[in-house]
Amino acid sequence: MTSSPPGVPRETTEASTETSPRRRSSLQGNSRRGDSIFRGASAGSGILLLVIMAAIAGFLIYRSSIAINKDTTSFLTTFEWDPDNIQKPSFGIAVLVFGTLVSAAIAMVIAVPVAIGIALFISHYAPRRIAQPFAYLVDLLAAVPSIIYGLWGALFLVPHLGGLNSWLDHYLGWTYIFKLSHPGAPARSLFTVGILLAIMVLPIITAVSREVFRQVPRMHEEAALALGATRWEMIRTAVLPFGRPGIISASMLGLGRALGETIAVATVLSASNVLSLHLLDAGGGTFAQNIALKFGEAGSVGKDALMASGLVLFVITLLVNGAARMIVARRKEYSGANS
Repeated sequence: MTSSPPGVPRETTEASTETSPRRRSSLQGNSRRGDSIFRGASAGSGILLLVIMAAIAGFLIYRSSIAINKDTTSFLTTFEWDPDNIQKPSFGIAVLVFGTLVSAAIAMVIAVPVAIGIALFISHYAPRRIAQPFAYLVDLLAAVPSIIYGLWGALFLVPHLGGLNSWLDHYLGWTYIFKLSHPGAPARSLFTVGILLAIMVLPIITAVSREVFRQVPRMHEEAALALGATRWEMIRTAVLPFGRPGIISASMLGLGRALGETIAVATVLSASNVLSLHLLDAGGGTFAQNIALKFGEAGSVGKDALMASGLVLFVITLLVNGAARMIVARRKEYSGANS
């Protein structure tokens, strides 16, 4: 026979002992019910996302098929964009594909090394009292609207890139890529757009890379330092291999914004239907810029043609993200997560 605590009646102790299993069972039932609700909500969210993606793809394919059936030229190789020509509608995406991919590539070549350097400085070099404000400052760049970047690029970047373009033409003009056909012309080129996009995607890549570098196991860094490695050797052997998948993911996020940026590109770039390998010459175009500039004045066929170009950009974005996922999955052995 169990004795009750002093001052507590035996009947109260026995009642609480009898009801505790019931309470425990009720809590377990509520927990299972919560798990079921969360599982259903998660599955429903995933299915809803797939449905939305399929609906977008289906809509774009339907409108694109209407336009392509009316196109009298090759949609993939034509430079001209005149879909509302009643007698002979003609439009193609050759210039848009080239401009979109080249400007995004220039942006990534500039932004990725700089972003990784900034992320390493904040996470491993700068004192805390400096790193924290510096990180906030970099993050604030992501909050700047695209139109502000576009106005800054048109009013400041374009007038001040003449000297750089002349220098590139003088020393690298033999590469044909940096040959300046019209010296003194405004720098409204794909090269200028690439620099502007690099500034715009810099905070995204930096923020993600910084958080990945902070997740490196401390024992890995201390082990490298204990073996006599310098700080750079420790970063090269312990930090960068661990953060490689994160760097790739961050770069793909930045590339996604670079591919789809609209207002800033439309403000800076001098649109034309000329495809030139001289990156310093004015002209060219991107998918997003072409849609933004021509949608308001486009007719029925023109809008369907713009939808077709949007479908191509949609496919390019999916391929880029799919390739990034494959690269990350292939390099999981470098992540250090299983160490």
